Amino acid sequence: MARPEKKMLRKRIVNAYLSSVISISLVLLLTGVAALLVLNAHGVTKYLKENMRISVLLRDDATEAQAREWAAAQDALPYVHSTRVITREEGAEELKQMLGEDFLDVFETSPVPLSVDVTLNADYVQKDSLARVTKALAASPLVDEVEAQQTMVEALTTNLTRISIVLGVFILLLLFISFVLINNTVRVSVFARRFTIHTMKLVGATRGFIRAPFVRAAVLQGFVSSLLAVGMLWALLEALRRSFPELASIVELRQLLIVCGIVVACGILLCVISTWMVVNRLVAAPKDDLYY
Repeated sequence: MARPEKKMLRKRIVNAYLSSVISISLVLLLTGVAALLVLNAHGVTKYLKENMRISVLLRDDATEAQAREWAAAQDALPYVHSTRVITREEGAEELKQMLGEDFLDVFETSPVPLSVDVTLNADYVQKDSLARVTKALAASPLVDEVEAQQTMVEALTTNLTRISIVLGVFILLLLFISFVLINNTVRVSVFARRFTIHTMKLVGATRGFIRAPFVRAAVLQGFVSSLLAVGMLWALLEALRRSFPELASIVELRQLLIVCGIVVACGILLCVISTWMVVNRLVAAPKDDLYY
């Protein structure tokens, strides 16, 4: 009877350990994603601003050569990030995709003018700066109309501050939830061996002696969990890189390594702290409390 019970106990401990590792790794993955967002908040903001386009419509008599020459002149300006000339054929193709192929059949000639998409450097995507830039672009005799997304810029500027505050609160809540979840999973793992702790206490073992093997196991558990979390984080970034290569390029290798270090440190530290607290509580608990 002793051997089956021992085997069952060992199986229960292994199952508790595996479930703890999986739970902790998932929590650490969320922590890593949040840390990555914080470190790359400036890069994400810059990416969003520099992908907001100003559409500059040129006069009907403008030629494609004049459009390219004008765009090249704008590229040299300090507030312009990039320009892209959209020919009449490309504009007509875009209209076909949006409005249907039969839309242009009613016109004898293409109503789509030459245009240039202008993206600004992130520092100039502000309400006041955008107004001055729009006025400067419209001053050219080749330009017929300038369409700037001022409403979207205002909304982006206002919401970025709110998003930063919400993200900060979310990260604090996530760290608190991480500690609670890790503490619970570690407690389940350690509580499965509560009678072993009680037996060691009966033979005169000190708290430090009882705690030592559990702390070593916690270090290993935290390290394994953090490695799994780091692996999942790399997999997520790889999937992001394949789907959105420009957005993924914002994440620098140095920042990613910092986040990986934070995940590993948090995994080990939280597991050790939780194990320390749980073992101390079990050592101080009376025998009758071990049965509940």
